[in-house]
Amino acid sequence: MKILVPVKRVVDYNVKVRVKADGTGVETAGVKMSMNPFDEIAVEEAVRLKEKGVATEIIAVSMGVAACSETIRTALAMGADRGILVQTEVELQPLAVAKLLAALAARETPRLIILGKQAIDDDMSATGQMLAALLGWPQGTFASRVEIDGDTATVTREVDGGLETVALALPAIVTTDLRLNEPRYASLPNIMKARKKTIDTLAPADLGVDPAPRLTVLKVAEPPKRGAGVKVASVAELVAKLKTEAKVI
Repeated sequence: MKILVPVKRVVDYNVKVRVKADGTGVETAGVKMSMNPFDEIAVEEAVRLKEKGVATEIIAVSMGVAACSETIRTALAMGADRGILVQTEVELQPLAVAKLLAALAARETPRLIILGKQAIDDDMSATGQMLAALLGWPQGTFASRVEIDGDTATVTREVDGGLETVALALPAIVTTDLRLNEPRYASLPNIMKARKKTIDTLAPADLGVDPAPRLTVLKVAEPPKRGAGVKVASVAELVAKLKTEAKVI
């Protein structure tokens, strides 16, 4: 079974994000970038499936500027077999990414596509669902457990009321949640081996997709700073402030 794993290059989660002075976005120049944490979980799950003998090949896919190849190399060092970079300078939005992935799925014919439930830069949480709709494949979103048995994937997913278990007929889409696994660190030998693995480079036009944005960001601003807390002398005073000032009761 072939598994396709999209990986996104984002600002590292340890970096404090700064808004650009003109309010057009967040500052990325000179900022440490890394693989989206949810996508790391997706790569780890694909590698575990391969180690169990369920998968035969793992293809890591990233989309964006040329530097996204570094993110693919990280996936290759974790255990992916080869990579595909869809190179473009256009700022990609979820629908464009889903269309590009659908075109790649038609070309590569994977039985399973595993991707992070969301990216930590835009928090859209939409690409997996859009991809499932475009392909007409079943989907198991927010997965905390994945089991493959023949042509069926059993996915335990996190929902507001607890856990829900669904059975998906392959091919299928799975989006990963935090509790699915703990990604491994790439060892030095695997990092060296990753340099020799193949990364094919395509353009959106090669896949017949127009990646032009459909949404326009009007302004990006930092959230307002929290005010200092106050002490109250009694419960009655607290209740009064909650009623008259905070107006939450």
